[in-house]
Amino acid sequence: MKINTNPVRGMKDFLPDEAELREKVRRTIIDTYTSFGYRKIETPVLEHLELLTGGDGGENEKLIFKVLKRGEKLDISNAKEENDLADSGLRFDLTVPLTRIYANNQGNIPLPFKVIQTDNVFRAERPQKGRYRQFMQCDIDIIGEKDIIAEIDLLMASSQALLNIGFEDFTIKINDRKVLHDLANKWQFEEYNHDQVFISLDKLDKIGIDGLRKEMELKQFPQDAIEAMIAEIPFLERENTSFLTDEMLHVMDALSQFSGGKFKIEFDPTLVRGMGYYTGMIYEIKIEGYPGSVGGGGRYDKMIGKRTGKDVPACGFSIGFERIVDIMLGQAQEKQKQEKLAIIFDPEKDDAKVAYLRVRELEEEKYSVISVFKKEKKYGRQLKKLFEMGFTHYGEFFEHNLYNIMPLELKD
Repeated sequence: MKINTNPVRGMKDFLPDEAELREKVRRTIIDTYTSFGYRKIETPVLEHLELLTGGDGGENEKLIFKVLKRGEKLDISNAKEENDLADSGLRFDLTVPLTRIYANNQGNIPLPFKVIQTDNVFRAERPQKGRYRQFMQCDIDIIGEKDIIAEIDLLMASSQALLNIGFEDFTIKINDRKVLHDLANKWQFEEYNHDQVFISLDKLDKIGIDGLRKEMELKQFPQDAIEAMIAEIPFLERENTSFLTDEMLHVMDALSQFSGGKFKIEFDPTLVRGMGYYTGMIYEIKIEGYPGSVGGGGRYDKMIGKRTGKDVPACGFSIGFERIVDIMLGQAQEKQKQEKLAIIFDPEKDDAKVAYLRVRELEEEKYSVISVFKKEKKYGRQLKKLFEMGFTHYGEFFEHNLYNIMPLELKD
């Protein structure tokens, strides 16, 4: 039987070029966060299933890779449901494990607790471009700080990390779950349904108004409430600032001054964030020209209390590591494509070594790839072949001289 050598669907192998880029990006993020006073921790990839299914993960709780019980605990014959067979699962994010590690070590942790986590997480979802079943998260969190200085610190550190990686002209979008709850009350949704309303609203940019109405109707929400929400969405999408709180204004002002004009910060009343554990301010970072966000987070003041019996203020931010790397790979490929040069010499008039020596002089011309080729009899066919190989420029080398470097284009 032939062995399938492809990686498991939704997983990826990384060859040296991509692996080196990933490590460079990860190292830049860690170094930036460390300079802001964050310290690294690590947690196991496996967590207790009861922790992962505690209601804090929103839709991600449906995407858990569950792990079978072992040995005598695995009683298949008497199992009545899936959870009788599994007692642990692969973590779907790094925030849930963080709350566990704090609850387990709170007597030894001084507050505020500023931490970095850069590890793989796992979600059993449908793979697509930019979305994998195993992916790296880069999180920073602050536990024990109730003031908005925590939000300012998180967003300054994360925006500086993006700047250090090489991104500019990104936008930080900010909202508050309290604003969303006020809106849901205004639309007359029952409070116990608010989280489900927010989960649907979070999909607005993907499914549009009609898709949102259909999803809300499938959830059997009151039609009057649905129509009230739908009617107000165009008003919200105009970035109406009447919902801004003093805390949000303070954070936005601090970030605007910190940015020095290199990035923007905007209020977005339709911003939701999918996780169910957020209690206060929430935020995302978007890059112009790329769909989705490249990072996000928020405040989750009630989550630790579920583990310890006592609420502890907490907030965090996660940089979208995989999306950033994908963007950078695309940019690198485009750059390489634009700078690939073929030098063609005539073997009847020049020695190949002379052409190769001239290549060394071209290094200052910023070409990332320069290759030397012997001129073939069917020159037009050779140029077509070079074009298909990805070369975009070529230069002709005859009698010790390099003639014009020209774009390599297919002609009719």
